[in-house]
Amino acid sequence: VEGWQLTAEMIELVEGGYPNIVCAQPFGCLPNHIAGKGMIRRIREVYPQANIVAVDYDPGASKINQENRIKLMLSSAE
Repeated sequence: VEGWQLTAEMIELVEGGYPNIVCAQPFGCLPNHIAGKGMIRRIREVYPQANIVAVDYDPGASKINQENRIKLMLSSAE
């Protein structure tokens, strides 16, 4: 899912009772970085229960860093 659709899907999940979201995206996907990651803060402002983490997946990304970001998100999940 690209760009604004990613944001819409995150909102749909939060409104549907699924506030814990891992937004996994390829590093080189500019629409996802701009629209998806750029809107996470605003989604959290409107939906304080939203617990969202963006995880970039690319060949140079550290697997440990990716896992730690997900574990951190899960530690604050309700």
